[in-house]
Amino acid sequence: MLSPAFAQAGDKFILSSPDIAAGGKIADKFVLKGFDCKGENVSPALVWTGVPAGTKSFALQVYDPDAPTGSGFWHWTVYNIPATVTHLPQAAGNSASGLPAGANGGMNDYQDTGTTGGNGNYGGPCPPVGDKPHRYVFTLFALAVSDLYAAAGIPKTGTAALHGFALNKGLGDKLLGKASFTAYYGR
Repeated sequence: MLSPAFAQAGDKFILSSPDIAAGGKIADKFVLKGFDCKGENVSPALVWTGVPAGTKSFALQVYDPDAPTGSGFWHWTVYNIPATVTHLPQAAGNSASGLPAGANGGMNDYQDTGTTGGNGNYGGPCPPVGDKPHRYVFTLFALAVSDLYAAAGIPKTGTAALHGFALNKGLGDKLLGKASFTAYYGR
């Protein structure tokens, strides 16, 4: 396991992926296998640097704001990632056992569809045929709390939107930083 990359003066909190270029197209390996999509549904590797001082845990959310649902579509959520973790390897999100000790996969919009191999696992892009390429926003939150559920007073079974509210607003000054990148996929 890598040691924590706590920020030095002038460092910027950055989330990136060796598998998906920011602003680039998501490869078929990371696309859903189901609902007529023919990908491999492997979660991409993620790496972060410039972690804000005082970080006790991280939360990850992957969201498609372009999904034709009226509310977007949540593809992957991971909460209570320990502060000592600075990366998730490829396929970490494909089963609960692939996540770092203490971390847990949260609800996503593939819940109970059978396409992700289990609830709380990564579900890749699968936009409707003919839509313009959708945006997939990967966001990592650095938190000054070690247990998101206790700090925010929300259940593990809460929706990704409820967790998003807690992360963006409900935790107040316990949110130390956000790092994100956007990639695209269309068919």
